[in-house]
Amino acid sequence: MRMRAAVLERFAEPLVVQDVELADPGPKEVLVRLVACGICHTDMYTASGVDPSGYAPTVLGHEGAGVVERCGADVSLLGEGDHVVTLFSPQCGECVHCLSALTNLCLAIREQQNLGYLPDGTTRLARGGEPLRHFMGTSTFAEYTVMPEIALARIDREAPLDRACLFACGLSTGLGAAMKTAQVRAGSTCVVFGAGMVGLGAVAGCRLQGAERIVCVDLAPERLELARGQGATDVLQGGPDVVQRILEMTGGFGADYTFEATGNVAVMRQAVEAARMGWGLCTVCGVAGRGETLDVVPRLLITGRRVCGSSFGGLKGREDVPALVDHYLAGDIDVDPFISHRLRLDEVNRGFELMEAQDGIRSVIEL
Repeated sequence: MRMRAAVLERFAEPLVVQDVELADPGPKEVLVRLVACGICHTDMYTASGVDPSGYAPTVLGHEGAGVVERCGADVSLLGEGDHVVTLFSPQCGECVHCLSALTNLCLAIREQQNLGYLPDGTTRLARGGEPLRHFMGTSTFAEYTVMPEIALARIDREAPLDRACLFACGLSTGLGAAMKTAQVRAGSTCVVFGAGMVGLGAVAGCRLQGAERIVCVDLAPERLELARGQGATDVLQGGPDVVQRILEMTGGFGADYTFEATGNVAVMRQAVEAARMGWGLCTVCGVAGRGETLDVVPRLLITGRRVCGSSFGGLKGREDVPALVDHYLAGDIDVDPFISHRLRLDEVNRGFELMEAQDGIRSVIEL
């Protein structure tokens, strides 16, 4: 079939929205008609050419939601008409990682996905007869996509897909960091550094876990107000003295849990230093630039602080994403404030410009 898609032709150049070909789904693959897609920082990071694992040409996009239109042979997990959220972090349910409660990093299709191919080492995307690579196994800046069934989460059909798409990456990453990776305890004190999509999700996750005090740190006053709406009890303007201010707020000890959601290594260090001596846990969600390192004073760790990373919030996508969407449908998570702009596919580059200007939290492409 022919469809419209946004293609990254060359790094550091605007995406080109054009007609491409999409082949039928193969075994254990499904065709999804995409309805909405968020524009995530990872898309812009790859388009810029800074991502060392990036490749071009490719159809970008990974924060999608849509409807299953056709199933390939041997598909057993989904059916036509199912509403789904795309998963850049799949869940096969059979590999050693999927069978472990210690990680969500499924190994089943990881190698080929990182190279831009579907599990059989080929693509379903083409242009003029020449293959186009898939991005993060999803390629959702398009009207349709073909994906492995293990990389799709079936959700309640009552969930509006323009909101559900945010659970494909940023929102779930933040929620999961608090609920799954850190497993925040009720009555605890949490500090979230960064009030973008991931940070705001972490604030909401801390609230859902029953944290007594949730402090959000950011440079932008308007984002801090959004954090209050998600459950932050205190907000702080970011700066070099923020760790000292957090220590003063916590009797000199620091927070039980800290979350870093900026990708800035200097802020990562602040998140470690703001964690409580004795048992404080710092969860790093942000993606640092190529070659950057985190400088931590070992004494901080010797006195009981811990540091961990969180990929996609530690969520096993096919199980955990539908549960988060159910929280939204129950009124536990307010998604509407996250959607700052609604765009057409032809306006995808405008979405990057808005992100660069830090205008709003999320632009959503409506297809």
